[in-house]
Amino acid sequence: MSEQKSLLIELGTEELPVKALPGLAQAFFDGVTVALEKRGIGFERGDAKPLYTPRRLAVLLPAVDVEQPEQTSEVLGPYLNIALDANGAPTKALEGFATKSGIDWTQLERTTDGKGERFVHRAVKPGAQTADLLADIVRDALAGMPIPKPMRWGDHDYAFARPVHWLVLLLGKDVVPAEVLGVTSDRMSRGHRFEHDKPVWINDPDDYVIALEGAKVLVDPDARRARIVAEVHKAAEQAGGSARITDDNLEQVVCLTEWPAAVLCSFEAAFLAVPQEALIETMEINQKFFPVLSDGGKLTEHFIGIANIESQNVGEVRKGYERVIRPRFADAKFFFDEDLKQGLASMGDGLKTVTYQAKLGSVADKVARVAALAETIATQVGADPAQARRAATLAKNDLQSRMVNEFPELQGIAGRHYALAAGEPKEIALAIDEAYQPRFAGDDIALSPLGKVLAIAERLDTLAGGFAAGLKPTGNKDPFALRRNALGLARTVIESGFNLDLNELIRFASGKVLEQIMAMRESDRAAAKAHAESKGVPINEVVWAQLASLSEVGYEEIYPFILDRLRGYYADKGVPAAHFTTVAELKPASLYDFDTRLDAIGTFATLPEAEALAAANKRIGNILKKADIAIPHVIDRALLTDPAESALAEAVEAVLGETDEALHHHDYVTVLNHLARLRPQVDAFFDGVMVNADDQAVRANRLALLKRLADRFRAVAAIEHLSS
Repeated sequence: MSEQKSLLIELGTEELPVKALPGLAQAFFDGVTVALEKRGIGFERGDAKPLYTPRRLAVLLPAVDVEQPEQTSEVLGPYLNIALDANGAPTKALEGFATKSGIDWTQLERTTDGKGERFVHRAVKPGAQTADLLADIVRDALAGMPIPKPMRWGDHDYAFARPVHWLVLLLGKDVVPAEVLGVTSDRMSRGHRFEHDKPVWINDPDDYVIALEGAKVLVDPDARRARIVAEVHKAAEQAGGSARITDDNLEQVVCLTEWPAAVLCSFEAAFLAVPQEALIETMEINQKFFPVLSDGGKLTEHFIGIANIESQNVGEVRKGYERVIRPRFADAKFFFDEDLKQGLASMGDGLKTVTYQAKLGSVADKVARVAALAETIATQVGADPAQARRAATLAKNDLQSRMVNEFPELQGIAGRHYALAAGEPKEIALAIDEAYQPRFAGDDIALSPLGKVLAIAERLDTLAGGFAAGLKPTGNKDPFALRRNALGLARTVIESGFNLDLNELIRFASGKVLEQIMAMRESDRAAAKAHAESKGVPINEVVWAQLASLSEVGYEEIYPFILDRLRGYYADKGVPAAHFTTVAELKPASLYDFDTRLDAIGTFATLPEAEALAAANKRIGNILKKADIAIPHVIDRALLTDPAESALAEAVEAVLGETDEALHHHDYVTVLNHLARLRPQVDAFFDGVMVNADDQAVRANRLALLKRLADRFRAVAAIEHLSS
């Protein structure tokens, strides 16, 4: 086994992009390991992971071979019939191959493949020293990194995410000479920019993490993360509350610091009159601070900043954090107060002048369509139709507010606050907020019945309008987020347990969109004619038709589009693709019913009879497809001549009677459990009965029997897809 030494590669830079930093570090780490593997250099990864701070990327591997293994090569030469003449002497082809290989032709070996025997040159040479290959390994790793807009500095041709200032390259205790991106390797790293602004001697890769810690740099992001969390919690406890720590905010702070230190700060309690979401948004998104909440989850007047330094005068740091946040809070309070003066209802007037989509009218037009949908859906799910219409009518008004203009992420949230301030019922105010849920992947659906109704109505209109306007997603293009809307709609329906006829609702939504389109066309036509007449120019109806054309996609495409989104949704839940297909083929109008069937298939698939019955259904399906005679709807018992077919007919009729009630109540597990008991009769039927009997009446009767069995299975799912 080759000797192994630890390897350290550290690239020192100007401050790297915060959000890109983890990805850059991972890409650098992966690039180095792939380059080692490509060259056959063995290494032990152990617990190695990307190490990084805002101004460095590092790879630390505990054990790397100091040299490559022997390198073998094999070059195929000419076949014998070409290489040797009739007397066995070498031809020019063979002599040329031998000369190119650097040996006499008699030293060449022979090998045989499918075309015959041929000459081959095999060679073995010692492996290169790892140290001699490391410069190229680093260059390969850097070349493969995802840097969309690399920077250039100085008067050279190379580029990187940020200017590079130093390179540490150690194999064991030895510095590996290399020049990369204009810097020459050595063993000198750099400490914290302010706490230890001087070179740091790295004696050995194994000393790297400790040496930098002594220079006030936590190069391990996990160590920085743990330190931040611990210090934030400690500071929050001092304030008598608990810290709000989101993953995104925490990761950005990790990528902004090398030696994090928490600073407890506060602001004037008067600002708490502003919706806490706006204040939290400002603290987290704009300043990367951690809000402090009360035991009840309400925002307090405290927050925690993370300094990248252990200041000797923490009070000045605190004043700086408090000073920078105060103007933002003051702006938020001003926006909120001014919006309250205007009132949520009056904000809606401005929606008439805001275009939702050129072919679909204004935002006010969309609001009217969603209100009609919400009223219809509310009636079907037992919610208050009047409240649903009212909530939908107000739901987009906050888009005209000063608060949402400044904080777009607060749409719906701001509307909830303004609705409550205006005296609207709590149910309506909450629904205005929940209409946007789920807001992102993994987010919860709306909790309140009215919020669920609005969430469904909003997404139905978006889908119907998007398809009608020809905006169906293609490739990565999805400007109206129709994929996300389809999944949000499906999740809300399924997870709410709403047994809605989705096709009926899609038709209703598409009808409202079409009404809007036709009204706009007539209005546009009249305006165009008036303009033409004022100019004395006749209207070319053909040109008008081209300009007014619209891709009126039928609603039939929307339901399959939603099902496509559900495929991934269920895959994430661990549902096998075959199970999904068994139900999707039936296209149940209710997605809640779809989910119920899928659960039943999951239970059925665990039964010992499942595989055989699935195979039998597959066979039955093929038989029925090939049937060249009319299949009767009832079974003629007088034509049941074989005991096996009589037994199956009797069992099928019994199961049909036993499962009618269960099927009516969508108790699909019970239906499939009863059908599973038919396996003995089904097996016996196929073992002993010829379906395609010569007697046409007998054949038709047997086909009818199989069809009755298959129809009951397909009343639940197309279980033949469970057959491997």
